[in-house]
Amino acid sequence: MSSLPSLAAAAAAVLLLGACSPVATQSSSASTGTVDVPRVSDVTPIADPRSWEGVVDIALPATGIDPVATDPQPDLPVTVTDAQGTEVTVEDTSRILALDIYGTLSQTVYELGLGDSVVGRDISSQFPEIADRPLVTSNGHELNAESILALDPTVVLTDTSLGPWDVILQVRDAGIPVVVTDPHRGLDNLASLTGQVADALGVPREGEELGQRIVDEADAMQADIAELAPEDVNDRLRAVFLYVRGSSGVYYMFGQDSGADSLIEAVGGYDVSSEIGWKGMRPLTDEGLVSAQPDVVLMMSKGLESVGGVDGLLERFPALAQTPAGEHERIVAMNDDQVLSYGPRTADVLNALAIALYAPGDL
Repeated sequence: MSSLPSLAAAAAAVLLLGACSPVATQSSSASTGTVDVPRVSDVTPIADPRSWEGVVDIALPATGIDPVATDPQPDLPVTVTDAQGTEVTVEDTSRILALDIYGTLSQTVYELGLGDSVVGRDISSQFPEIADRPLVTSNGHELNAESILALDPTVVLTDTSLGPWDVILQVRDAGIPVVVTDPHRGLDNLASLTGQVADALGVPREGEELGQRIVDEADAMQADIAELAPEDVNDRLRAVFLYVRGSSGVYYMFGQDSGADSLIEAVGGYDVSSEIGWKGMRPLTDEGLVSAQPDVVLMMSKGLESVGGVDGLLERFPALAQTPAGEHERIVAMNDDQVLSYGPRTADVLNALAIALYAPGDL
């Protein structure tokens, strides 16, 4: 599967995301409210997914942490070589900060059974168990050195999705071990990313168990999705992923090797980017939209909100109206901190998106 190598670059340009949106599902008329997402194996696909009209905006309900161990005993000190080739020695895991743009690292720490040692959080970490921890990010996803240092962490885990990088250097200069994990995200490195976190915290066996669990859940979900989605690729919904921030004038279409292509394929859609040669993350153009002719557009919920909803998106890019997705206002949006997170909730993300594509009436 594809990875997510440079979302950090697109994201850091605007220090993008806000907090999770509330659960909202919309068909031809908008509605909001907390809903339970059924399992894809329990729904029946609609007869003609291309004919569905309207927006489906999904915020996954909060779920409790299910740690693989209740009282893991880290084997310390431990020395690891991080994703940047830096050798880091961790001697104490009693005060952990795990920070990235999606909250994936913090949830991984909790799922490893070390949540009681987490002393702060980023804005994307919204699950109930961490909600009372102080924020160390400001202005969305900007690391705050003063807030980090005030918590006296004994180890910091992060990747390159948050900035400014000078803050990380300042933390290192203060003598705090900083382990940089792989910023690449995709279905192919679920276990390895989990292992990087676990190894740095001295709990490699727990990491192996958690990584395998995440992979097994994602694999099982993809098998269920294969039963729901059309077998013939020509019958699958043509999909593109748009990343927008209207207030900042940021409009991208994510293509091959962006992570979005992997996601679209995993949920039973047809990723158009390979057909039109759209590589990586590139500024959105009218020509690109018309060439893609998507049946459905995938987006982040806050991104859709930032342009004033589907009407605002159509106003900004009239060419969208020349596509099936625009004609039917067929947009699927999901929490900003979940849709491309590729973490412990990957199976939940795949499940909800597949239902939104092929059985939207069940949301």
